[in-house]
Amino acid sequence: MKPLPSPRPSSRRNFLKKSAALGAALIYAPQIVRSEVLGRHGVPGANSRINLAFVGFGKQMNGHTDIVKTEGVEPLYVCDVKSNELAKAQRMMADRGYPDVNATPDFEDIMTDPAVDGVMVITPDHWHAAIAIAAMRNGKDVYVEKPMTLTIAEGKAMVEAQRRYGSIVQVGSQQRSNHAFRRAAEMVRSGWIGEVKEVHTRLGVFPPPTLAPEEPIPAGFNYDKWLGPSPYEPYTSNRVLGDYGGGWRSYWEYGSRKNGDWGAHHYDITQWALGRDHTGPTLFVPQGHEGEEYQYFQYADGIKVVRNCPIDNGHMIRFIGTEGDVWVSRGDRLDTSRPELAKRPLSPDDVRLYESSNHQQNWLECMRSRRRPICDATIGHRTATICQLAGISERLNRPIKWDPRVESIVDDAGASRWEDRPRRAGYELPA
Repeated sequence: MKPLPSPRPSSRRNFLKKSAALGAALIYAPQIVRSEVLGRHGVPGANSRINLAFVGFGKQMNGHTDIVKTEGVEPLYVCDVKSNELAKAQRMMADRGYPDVNATPDFEDIMTDPAVDGVMVITPDHWHAAIAIAAMRNGKDVYVEKPMTLTIAEGKAMVEAQRRYGSIVQVGSQQRSNHAFRRAAEMVRSGWIGEVKEVHTRLGVFPPPTLAPEEPIPAGFNYDKWLGPSPYEPYTSNRVLGDYGGGWRSYWEYGSRKNGDWGAHHYDITQWALGRDHTGPTLFVPQGHEGEEYQYFQYADGIKVVRNCPIDNGHMIRFIGTEGDVWVSRGDRLDTSRPELAKRPLSPDDVRLYESSNHQQNWLECMRSRRRPICDATIGHRTATICQLAGISERLNRPIKWDPRVESIVDDAGASRWEDRPRRAGYELPA
């Protein structure tokens, strides 16, 4: 199947503006669907209390629990397969004024409680899809950390579950709720730097996975359930460590290494800025292939996104256009090669993107309004797919061609098998 022709340079700005307008219309269109059709136990009203459950209490969860300080929000459950983390979660909620929160090592207990409105899934990547889909099946809304899924097949299942059950799903790509990243994306989408030729992203690197001698499983830790759908491996402390410098993120069994770590953030902003939330690249090339200095992926119109190419001033993302560059990073840092662009206001003809200043609050607001959040499952799936395909190409050490319309690897049966992974018996993905 031949790819669709790319928009002509002269029409690209109009094309992107129309795409943004259509996206905004879809976001804000009212969703008039009967709750019993969606399978929901009850939709939170404009002023009703929102009851939340928190699954996974590693390092990443610490910043998420501040959501309970929001008026009208109450935690009902904390959940973790490690008893020490579960006790820490209880103390954390008690410190926030909730001494009677339910604590369970089994997320299934949460799913059967109709009082729970929303579930925050902050586990390692290999558990995201199963817990999120189980929550949607039981009439709950979901906040799931990035990358949304471990495999492409899981992403498709998440998108289908969101559609079938009508749940409000927010993927934790919080850079979309940051002013500098939105401003950079609007500059690029509005054509302020001309035609984009390349995007450079700084992801860093992880050390190789550590294959250490087996260690005793700590008391109070359900290691088998932590492994869940992934292959059984002897316990080592590094394998389960929630360390931003490695730990479980270093292992292919549980994530996509740096592509799934920082790539899930920066590739997401790249997709947003290029107007590609509904599609994706067509080619993935690993570092070292035919002398390639850097790993990269490329869209059908030739735009190349390069990983770990040095970026000026320590920025995280650089957009390179025919009429200038834009650099953007966390800390609300935004620079341009043409200084006048930094203070230039958007005109009526420019692209205005979905505006959110707080990712978690956007989820809560959408739980009440039933509007689409800034990064729902369809968007999270497209970004996660990039992370996964980059990882497949890296592991196989060869280029991978991808058809984003039918969402399948092209002419490579061996690589296609990596679109999904076998799951251990007893940990099948919910239908």
